[in-house]
Amino acid sequence: MNKISETDLILNPDGSVYHLNLLPEDIGNTIFTVGDPERVKEVSKHFDSVELRKSKREFVTHTGVLRGQRVSVISTGIGTDNIDIVLNELDALVNIDLHKRIVKDELTSLNIIRLGTSGSIREDVPVGTILASTHGLGLDSLMNFYHRKLTGDELLLENNLNNYFENEDLIPYITACNGKLLDKLCFDLEKGITVSAPGFYAPQGRNVRAKGSLPQLMEKLKRYEFENHVITNIEMETAGIYALANTLGHKAVSVNAIVADRLKGKFASNPQQVINKMIETVLSRV
Repeated sequence: MNKISETDLILNPDGSVYHLNLLPEDIGNTIFTVGDPERVKEVSKHFDSVELRKSKREFVTHTGVLRGQRVSVISTGIGTDNIDIVLNELDALVNIDLHKRIVKDELTSLNIIRLGTSGSIREDVPVGTILASTHGLGLDSLMNFYHRKLTGDELLLENNLNNYFENEDLIPYITACNGKLLDKLCFDLEKGITVSAPGFYAPQGRNVRAKGSLPQLMEKLKRYEFENHVITNIEMETAGIYALANTLGHKAVSVNAIVADRLKGKFASNPQQVINKMIETVLSRV
């Protein structure tokens, strides 16, 4: 078996993975991801106990016990470039022998549950909604660098989306969530396709001073319908999580606290209340 080089998988002097600063024994098999490092403690305060707290850069990790299960919560920072780091290093922790630098014979599949904030692009998804992403639609280029495994339904949907956005010169990729996690954790939540944009301002149709090149993007996203699929919201991580989780053999679902109405230009008066509701709802079902 080929040995993984020191530059392909960089380790710290203590043997921990380079960016996350974690050792294999530091994480549970169920992992909550949040963008904001400050939100880590808002999740872990609901654990029955917390045994580990580590941080490096924007990556903060708490691991503990939730109703008898060992679980972790990790901040990813913003964007699918950070997701590339987090998903690959989490996978390395469970599926690579870090001492021998070889892939293990028996692979572990993690449960990865995103708890994030998002903006609605549809009238029927108001601020305050807790929404589960059936699919992640990536407008970034991350998955151009990976071989992907698509189901027939994903391929059909991706081809339709590519045709739909052809005039905008966008080449989106799409990946479905894990159906079992969706059914267990999100059975009564609103659902839809979540767009992951490669930036916060012009890539999400915002105008401050720099003028965006796709002024009709939000309207285009809002109008999309194919069979029973509609695009409901926009953020910056879900598509990368879904696509890399699928590529690496992990299970993922993304849950979104809708704190902005992009159509009306309105932001939640108490966003933390919506976020708390999302966290409490999901953790009660794990």
